[in-house]
Amino acid sequence: MRAPTFKTSTFAAALLLSGCAAPQALAPAPQQIATPADLYGELFAQVQLRRLFPDGKTFVDATPKRPVAEIMAAYRAGDFRDDAALRAFVAANFDVPATPCVAANDAARPPLAEHIRKLWPQLTRPPVKPRPGSSALAMPRPFVVPGGRFREIYYWDSYFTMLGLKADGRGDLVEAMIDDFVSLVERHGHVPNGARTYYLSRSQPPFLFLMMALSDVRTPAVKARRLAALRREHAYWTGPDRAVIVAKGTPLQHWWDARTTPRDESYREDVDTAKASGRPAATVYRHLRAGAESGWDYSSRWLADGKTLATIDTTSIVPVDLNSLLWGMERAIAAGCREAGDAPCAAEFEGKAERRRAAIERWLWSEAEGRYGDWDTRTRRLRPGVTAATAYPLFVGLAPPERAARVAETIARDLLAPNGLRTTLVETGQQWDKPNGWAPLQWIAADGLRRYGRDDLARQVASRFVATAEREYRASGRLLEKYDVEESRAGGGGEYPTQDGFGWTNGVIRAFQERYGL
Repeated sequence: MRAPTFKTSTFAAALLLSGCAAPQALAPAPQQIATPADLYGELFAQVQLRRLFPDGKTFVDATPKRPVAEIMAAYRAGDFRDDAALRAFVAANFDVPATPCVAANDAARPPLAEHIRKLWPQLTRPPVKPRPGSSALAMPRPFVVPGGRFREIYYWDSYFTMLGLKADGRGDLVEAMIDDFVSLVERHGHVPNGARTYYLSRSQPPFLFLMMALSDVRTPAVKARRLAALRREHAYWTGPDRAVIVAKGTPLQHWWDARTTPRDESYREDVDTAKASGRPAATVYRHLRAGAESGWDYSSRWLADGKTLATIDTTSIVPVDLNSLLWGMERAIAAGCREAGDAPCAAEFEGKAERRRAAIERWLWSEAEGRYGDWDTRTRRLRPGVTAATAYPLFVGLAPPERAARVAETIARDLLAPNGLRTTLVETGQQWDKPNGWAPLQWIAADGLRRYGRDDLARQVASRFVATAEREYRASGRLLEKYDVEESRAGGGGEYPTQDGFGWTNGVIRAFQERYGL
């Protein structure tokens, strides 16, 4: 079996140097927008490297009190070698966001569904018109944030949040958030990781087509606009930077980021990781950024040695989750074009989907292990180990029945923990590894199993996870972004403390409750 190779071109190399996304036939390429690191240079680096704030995201979400040029002139003219002086300068020149608000803790502990319904207004934000110098991106309609340090809308989080909004009769917010994402595609060429300038160089798992499937809108003009956004998003994901060529020219995609610098929001952490790696810093920064695009930041899936963050090599991996979602997107575009009477478009995207399906079945399936996985372009084989990403081909309906049955067996044997679905089978200290279980992966696995007639196993995943969340809620009054599904307690690991709120957890719980009467 011949290994895939990355497609390269002079054009792609030029794009890498410029930091811009590839231009698309459907719309002109968006211009790169400056991030806080771009705007504040050495001031930014000093604030982050000297850890003026415990959370690196605090400063990047701050808003300047006067023009950037004036702030930088004052900084260059001063002496801020002392942390106290630098802290005073930042306080005088920036409005720093307050400590993340913890969702209201109701001592009475009403039923979980009632508590979640009360949380939606607390997590809802009005349209955004950014102040000059802010890292926030404009948002035309209201939206729901995850909570905690996550003050803005996030891409893949929002689909799972929408499941709960739909269950609670908040179709108005579902439509508003879809419109916000369409607006982001129209302005920036893709849906960014989140609605901040420092997230624009990458995206997140492409769930927009699934969000649109939750919509009740039937207006032809709205549907045409949304279909155009999907086609533009597809062009972004299938551009030269993310392309991996497999046998007979069949393309698959990998995670990417247009920049090779430390992430603004995790600047010091990335600098430290690059130093520990012994590799060129720019290489490590791109792998870290691509790992953030995956949504699994971070996981043994992206670590060359399977355990150490400094060995991260995300862009060397052809991931099964991304390519399954792109297959679903291609099928959705084909269906939308067919409904619009555009037969050539429908045929084109049906062909793309079929080629992708064949490539996934050939390259991302292990017959010996009964699982889907991620192809390592360097070792020329699947990365070892079962992960919850094996459920994605079932979730989108790509897997043939016989392989879906094998995956169900693998999930029941290896991934089903006492208190929910494991993310992976290895403990690395990274948050997207054992013992953590995450709401989106519970839904993806359960919904995929149900699609293939294994509702018995799907119900086990759902009931165990909801019971875990319920126990934590009864004990602390909180709903968390992740849980330890081995011990039924708050999850841990990663770059920041476990957050509460929490958008996608709330959404998945409500969807499970509605489906299974939990």
